[in-house]
Amino acid sequence: MDLIDGLQNLMSHVPLIVQPLIVLLAAAIPFVEGEIASVLGVWAGLNPFVAFAAAVTGNFLSVFVVVVFGARIRAAIVARRAHRRELVLAGGHASGVPALAAETKPESKGRQRFRRFLVRFGVPGASILGPLALPTQFTSAMLVASGVSKSWILLWQGVAIVLWTALTTAATVGVLALIGL
Repeated sequence: MDLIDGLQNLMSHVPLIVQPLIVLLAAAIPFVEGEIASVLGVWAGLNPFVAFAAAVTGNFLSVFVVVVFGARIRAAIVARRAHRRELVLAGGHASGVPALAAETKPESKGRQRFRRFLVRFGVPGASILGPLALPTQFTSAMLVASGVSKSWILLWQGVAIVLWTALTTAATVGVLALIGL
């Protein structure tokens, strides 16, 4: 049984009042996110607005956690590198640090591609188009690692989550109306 079948099975066996919580938790899972979680909620019989709200909330909360903790981790790494650089430049010795050569290594091809994408489309474009290729949590982590401000990431990821979740929820409601369910 795959993840989506398991979530649908779970939704059918719990009281209606618990179903939005399941949609919220499902939306926090990368690759399920708000888009599929809202579809599951609507398929399970939840009001589309409730499914939408729960899915957006779950997806945004997971992105919020990634951005906040990712920014803290990045800040610690940047501070540590700056401290090591100061030690090496001051003539001190940083134990186990191979001079400045390790810090000047070339960027990977994937990171170069992401930087070109970010320069071309900016944070709004990367956030809105990102779900076509990667989960919002991964896109958020990459944006944090690139040094983009937390508030800017959260704003545009929130816009993208609302946009894509609304689109899939509306499409699901439309399809179910067409087939008469």
